[in-house]
Amino acid sequence: MQAFLKGTSVSTKPPLKDRGVAATAGSSGENKKTKPVPWVEKYRPKCVDEVAFQEEVVAVLKKSLEGADLPNLLFYGPPGTGKTSTILAAARELFGPELFRLRVLELNASDERGIQVVREKVKNFAQLTVSGSRSDGKPCPPFKIVILDEADSMTSAAQAALRRTMEKESKTTRFCLICNYVSRIIEPLTSRCSKFRFKPLSDKIQQQRLLDIADKEHVKISNEGIAYLVKVSEGDLRKAITFLQSATRLTGGKEITEKVITDIAGVIPVETIDGIFAACQSGSFDKLEAVVKDLIDEGHAATQLVNQFHDVVVENENLYDKQKSIITEKLAEVDKCLADGADEHLQLISLCATVMQQLTQNC
Repeated sequence: MQAFLKGTSVSTKPPLKDRGVAATAGSSGENKKTKPVPWVEKYRPKCVDEVAFQEEVVAVLKKSLEGADLPNLLFYGPPGTGKTSTILAAARELFGPELFRLRVLELNASDERGIQVVREKVKNFAQLTVSGSRSDGKPCPPFKIVILDEADSMTSAAQAALRRTMEKESKTTRFCLICNYVSRIIEPLTSRCSKFRFKPLSDKIQQQRLLDIADKEHVKISNEGIAYLVKVSEGDLRKAITFLQSATRLTGGKEITEKVITDIAGVIPVETIDGIFAACQSGSFDKLEAVVKDLIDEGHAATQLVNQFHDVVVENENLYDKQKSIITEKLAEVDKCLADGADEHLQLISLCATVMQQLTQNC
């Protein structure tokens, strides 16, 4: 049966080739290479030199690339500042594309990282001896790298189990812990690592990166639009790039405006914030309740209002310091209640009532 099928396939091939099927197969292969990729991944730094605004970390990693030993590392800082990208780029340069998969173990928060995994998977990987050299002839370091991303979400027991492994396997393995909050990493681990704080990216660096991406992707956006995009993303370059790609898909080739970015980022428009302040100044609770109800009905998040309200209150020159302090204290209470799962409508009414009280009383 197989011979029969082979025979039929052979007999049908020549005419198909004549019709140019080989050419179409080649073109389909090209199409596979250019399949769409999220811009965050597409423009992720491929080498250490491409990492923006983190001079100290880049300097240390460059030394290790030149042949110096690499210490255990602890990267901490806000999201979207390049922590994971930096260590992955360094690992690729250290080991090359072939040995990268063999020499690097990356565990994320989505992976199981309880005490059992640390004792088995991490320990077994760390105990493996390394040998071999890179095919391109470049020197290859005699150690492996274990990357524990979002390490602050690991339990204290799992972190404690990691201590002995870090010391015992120091000849063959280097650990890189990545987290947002260094206070959630136990002291014995932090003392075994070189700590590097990743700073929020400056507006200038972010604008430069976004303009570069916009130019490569042929996106129409003004300098004002880029500046607003940077402001909304709050130092998180990953968020800014995602917003840029979403806005590009939404506009379909037209110019990206501030209104489009506002809609995509979920930012509450300035007019709405001004409307809430006007309702508070009016002294009418009915108006205040109507404005809050409209805000909730439009689908705006209460936490977003708290964040934007804080900036408006702090920058408001018509408020006295005492009024600002009372309102900001109330903002902190509301933020905590919302984090604990309180009702958004009631919390916003409570917040706006406090603002109305401060705006209408004579100080």
